[in-house]
Amino acid sequence: MARKKSAGISTNPVPAGMSTRKMKRKKPINSDYIKDIKPLTENQGKFFEAYKEDKNVVAYGVAGTGKTFIALYNAIQDVLDSKSVYEKVCIVRSLVSTREIGFLPGDHEDKSYLYQIPYKNMVKYMFQLPDDASFEMLYSNLMAQDTVDFWSTSFIRGTTFDNTIILVDEFENLNFHELDSIITRVGENSKIIFCGDATQSDLKNTQERNGIFSFMEILKNMPSFDIIEFNAGDICRSGLVKEYIIAKLELQIDM
Repeated sequence: MARKKSAGISTNPVPAGMSTRKMKRKKPINSDYIKDIKPLTENQGKFFEAYKEDKNVVAYGVAGTGKTFIALYNAIQDVLDSKSVYEKVCIVRSLVSTREIGFLPGDHEDKSYLYQIPYKNMVKYMFQLPDDASFEMLYSNLMAQDTVDFWSTSFIRGTTFDNTIILVDEFENLNFHELDSIITRVGENSKIIFCGDATQSDLKNTQERNGIFSFMEILKNMPSFDIIEFNAGDICRSGLVKEYIIAKLELQIDM
């Protein structure tokens, strides 16, 4: 449910008269427009609680359970809080078929645009705005002030993320070396969230696939991490998706 806007709040989600340079120095998005989204399942509730406790989190399990959505929602809410130490959300993933992204023209921002659209759609659902033009303005400003940033694993080496919430999505498509490279980029006042399904990797090499489980074993031995498994009972995308996933699991089909 969306929060009700109190009387007198401007319909413009970004303060008027603010230059791009000034926007870089503060959090200009009016957080009154972000919806009050509650967990829909028990495991989503566990994620919300772990996040509140400032834990690093691994959210893994079947598709359609809202893992990435609730991770991004909590992260954006946190970043828009003027009292928060977090300044940006950095979404990291591999563009699978994709490690070849380095051979495409353009810089990392041009290349990462290829996979930004699903996240933009998620962000749109998180805000209660009067029309599409208002959302486009808001989203443009989120990007302009680096509140939301996108990285592929091809460009992450040598980077340090301070005051950042790092969301590693579809982590099942990253090998151990890539996962190791990402987690060692975490700097001061930062947290990291991994989302994906370790049993549904697009990696073809058996050793690379096994590396994911080795990585998760390490995280299970780190007190700063909560590991939350999502199952078919957590599917909330649609009835059809839930029916399909359950049938697939029952038949033990893994392509």
